[in-house]
Amino acid sequence: MKKLLSLFTIAMLLTSCGGKDKIVLRKSIGKVNKVMVVTKSSDWNGEIGKTIRNSFGELMVGLPQPESLLSVSQVPPNGFGTMMKVSRNILVIGNGDKEEYFVRHNVYAEPQTIVYVYAKDDAGVVKMFNKHQKEIIKEFKNSDVKMVLNLFKTKKIDETQFKTLQNLGISLTIPNKFNTVDDTGEFLWLRNHLSSGIAKTGSNNILVYSVPLEDGTKVSDSIVAVRNKIGKKYIPGSQEGMYMITEEAYTPFTFDATIDGKKAYETRGKWEVKNDFMAGPFLNYTVIDKKNNRLVIFEGFTYAPSVNKRAFLFELEAIAKSMKIN
Repeated sequence: MKKLLSLFTIAMLLTSCGGKDKIVLRKSIGKVNKVMVVTKSSDWNGEIGKTIRNSFGELMVGLPQPESLLSVSQVPPNGFGTMMKVSRNILVIGNGDKEEYFVRHNVYAEPQTIVYVYAKDDAGVVKMFNKHQKEIIKEFKNSDVKMVLNLFKTKKIDETQFKTLQNLGISLTIPNKFNTVDDTGEFLWLRNHLSSGIAKTGSNNILVYSVPLEDGTKVSDSIVAVRNKIGKKYIPGSQEGMYMITEEAYTPFTFDATIDGKKAYETRGKWEVKNDFMAGPFLNYTVIDKKNNRLVIFEGFTYAPSVNKRAFLFELEAIAKSMKIN
């Protein structure tokens, strides 16, 4: 632990120096929703590793195939060399003189998030990890959202072309791989055709619209009904009588959320086309905009048969979290 902290201190001192002595950090690498765990192999094969794998391996709700919240790999401290240190998301676990949990950013590379968890013995490490596991997952998720949005900002669509966003007073960071399907001034539908692998027949989709705020205490209970109404009106199937609905056999999960500093609800579930066989996962953010007495709704849905969809949904989540409401 002392060696790791010494390396961290040196790195921080060097990178904080001004002028010509300032070190430029390397660019970090690593897939979205992937964490490297630095801990002894004996710990990884024991209760510590089991606890981490169970936490990060919890299945995401709303996906048709089982996919974990985070993918994880392990490297022992003596293998945590130059190449490994440029990983974007790192969890350092080990024994130390006292119980500690802290987070540092951009230590060896940029952007980078490193979470440190220490305790006097293995049982203490497990206890500390369990105590902070929600915070730890949130740290890595937020890190990935920030990274994805920084990437999208370099390829951002000019929003002034969308009547709906202009009329609703909404700003979003949307990459230029999305194309317009419909833009009525009240309802926006954008689509990104997936062009790689088996998913090349699929698509990632964004919907943006608003509805009046009628009863703030019943917003979460009305989300499914609202999206079904919108699906019937704006998202038809291939034949008459076909349109997108919330899958009737699967109850969506709704969580409290915050978007642009406003109270919101995050709903994850599955969509299907009524009287057809098309289906997939959706992610809905319903934002309470009290100032304008309305609900602002961002929805992303994916159609990608036979492939994992976590990464596609995560892109839509990042875009949703960029929302600014005037």
